[in-house]
Amino acid sequence: MNEAATGTIEPSANHMPTVMVFAADPDSEGVIRQSVNDIGIQNAEFTAGNAETAISVLARQASPRLLIVDVSGIDDPGAKIAALAQVCEPGTGVIVIGDDNDIRLYRELKEAGVAEYFFKPLVKTIFTQTCNAILSGDTAPAPARTGRLVFFLGVRGGVGATTIAVNTAWHLAEAHKRWVILLDLDLHSGDAALQLDSTPTHALTEAFERPERVDELFLERGVIHVTPRLDLLASLEPLGQPFNIEEEAVLSLLDTLLHRYRFVFVDLPATLAPVLPQALHLPSLCVLVSNGSLVAARDVARWRERIGANTPDRSTLHVLNKAGTPGSLPDAEFIRAAGKPPDVVIPFWREIQAASSLGARAVQKSTNLRQALTPVLRQLVGEVAEPPRSLLSRLIS
Repeated sequence: MNEAATGTIEPSANHMPTVMVFAADPDSEGVIRQSVNDIGIQNAEFTAGNAETAISVLARQASPRLLIVDVSGIDDPGAKIAALAQVCEPGTGVIVIGDDNDIRLYRELKEAGVAEYFFKPLVKTIFTQTCNAILSGDTAPAPARTGRLVFFLGVRGGVGATTIAVNTAWHLAEAHKRWVILLDLDLHSGDAALQLDSTPTHALTEAFERPERVDELFLERGVIHVTPRLDLLASLEPLGQPFNIEEEAVLSLLDTLLHRYRFVFVDLPATLAPVLPQALHLPSLCVLVSNGSLVAARDVARWRERIGANTPDRSTLHVLNKAGTPGSLPDAEFIRAAGKPPDVVIPFWREIQAASSLGARAVQKSTNLRQALTPVLRQLVGEVAEPPRSLLSRLIS
């Protein structure tokens, strides 16, 4: 089981299926079916079940070249995979899927000879690449992404997620000289372009409508160059024109951008986020932004549960914005409702509220906001807090 399969992808002899799948839920089975179809496998065999089912079946017949098994709901998945190895032939490549996002389990499975472990929901593009690599014998890892993916998710409208996304992107590009692109996925009422004193184009909409056209030339012509190092993709479509964003198109665009930019920021509306579960489980930092209201605290807890626990390549950061505004909960009550204290607290300042409507350059003058964003920037580039300025230096500036 710990050896890679080799050879071209073609049906096995004696009518033995090339791929055998034991999946416990229809969503995962659907993604796997699409993946094996994409790489030209016509004789895959699907069985509803999990690793225990696979052990029972493979104890009575030969192993396929690729075996995909589900360990969801199994108390000791590592032990079951070890038992599975006893009935698998050495040349079988094994992919395990499950609902436990635990780095210890991942290491245990890898040590047992598993080719890869995928946490649900499955990401089709990555899953397909892994299946193809195992079946073709090309076990070399795919080129690593050079960029870092950062989502800014306002748990409710009006909490200031766009202002935080815009100013963090601006700071990284201008102060740290990093290549940054910001995507505003609110195609009908997003205001990232407004805050960056830019005019939206139709490029982002076109990228979602025809993702196969997104290449270097498309990006050169379609992105908005806000500064030499800060680019923007934002469209503002007519309110009466409905537009559905397909997750596969989003994943394809992100994959392209992560090879081109050091940071890819996504201003993600809470209304769109539920239909992008695979994107939210990519290696990334998800910045949850809320105000201090009861409903926002509740939604923070719900989104933390939806996204899942932090892992070595994916983490969540909660920013409590506009703290202290009328209607905010006392600190203890907010923490109780949200489940844990916020990671970053940005007090309500009238200067920021007023400046945000005048564009990013006006907000950049706010020392308070720059200092408040320091913990977010530290997560991204290890930035240390700015030293306090003396009264004289503030008067001179």
